[in-house]
Amino acid sequence: MSYPRNLYSQLTTDLDNNQVIVITGMRRVGKTTALHHLYDLINSPNKAYFDLEHPLTRKLFELENYDAILPGLKDSGINSNQRAFIFLDEIQNLPAITKVIKYLHDHYQTKFFVTGSSSYYLKNLFPESLAGRKFTYQLHPLSFSEFLIFKNITHTPPTDFTSKASNKNYVKHTKLLPFYQEYLEYGGFPQVVLTENTTKKKQLLLDTFKSYFEHDVKHLADFQDLGKLRDLILLLTSRVSSNIDTTKLSSELAISRDTLYNYLTFLESTYFISLVSKHSHSIDRQTAGEKKVYFCDSGLIKTIGSPSIGQLLEQSIFQNLRPSHTLNYYRTKQGGEIDFVLDKKIALEVKKHASKRDLANLKKRMDSAKLTEGYIASRDFVDDLRVILATDL
Repeated sequence: MSYPRNLYSQLTTDLDNNQVIVITGMRRVGKTTALHHLYDLINSPNKAYFDLEHPLTRKLFELENYDAILPGLKDSGINSNQRAFIFLDEIQNLPAITKVIKYLHDHYQTKFFVTGSSSYYLKNLFPESLAGRKFTYQLHPLSFSEFLIFKNITHTPPTDFTSKASNKNYVKHTKLLPFYQEYLEYGGFPQVVLTENTTKKKQLLLDTFKSYFEHDVKHLADFQDLGKLRDLILLLTSRVSSNIDTTKLSSELAISRDTLYNYLTFLESTYFISLVSKHSHSIDRQTAGEKKVYFCDSGLIKTIGSPSIGQLLEQSIFQNLRPSHTLNYYRTKQGGEIDFVLDKKIALEVKKHASKRDLANLKKRMDSAKLTEGYIASRDFVDDLRVILATDL
């Protein structure tokens, strides 16, 4: 059974244009499924799907004479005299493929849909020669709304924050809360969500981490001591939703700050972590300031670390917000913090149970940040117009 993803509607709008469509993201987030979904939507018989993990498939695109490639795909159903739609899965397995894509795109108007497992691949694979020829989309683990779809549960909260806060439903929230708890503990990797057995869920998450380390880390990174990178990942699991103290981390790991920065850049560029900058009206200050760390998925953190309930909750809110919003955080001079500033205009604090004191503190911090709209995202039901339920994000 195929389940819709929020990204699909955006991808569908690009079916008929001339751009190369690139889907990237962490391993096992559903990129191949997305590619097959788009394949089924193409209303043309002149289309073909190729898995570039297969060595014989790669050979089809390794011809020195690029003009011979499309005729060579005849057995795959491609007519070289008509516009072709080519779907390439896992392009990182054939780095030279971008030269082929560019040539066939420019000379034969071939439409390409491709997937790759990390932005490190894409930075190396897609040079400036493809500038203006591609649209790149990042696919994440499931948001909670997608999670519910995979569980065959219908829940359509309002899209705008004001309506979310004013149209809460206690009965619906109570029914959804056990599912949200599962989402906190096991995250949003599609295969994990569709697996009922909790032991099997944990094993799949361990395998996901192993796959990331064995493929992305070992094959992409040229770090001399991968053990230090592993130890950094473990240290970061206890710092989820917190600021990174680079001096302390480099000291604990006995590595230079330059090496630490290289590790962090790699982890972020391969979608394993995200670093969120401080909200500021100055771009320079925003870039230079301390950053908070989040992981790609709450289930992965829970599997390799021991985060607190509060950290998992904030991580889950991050996962729900990241596909649709630019995220920052804010801290006052006195140390008061707003967990998220959305699109530089909406404040969102995360609490297990929003209290009146929490709401008063949020108002003070919003005034300091010069923000006029703000809410608390609460795991528990709180009947206040300034509170949004975590299950509705």
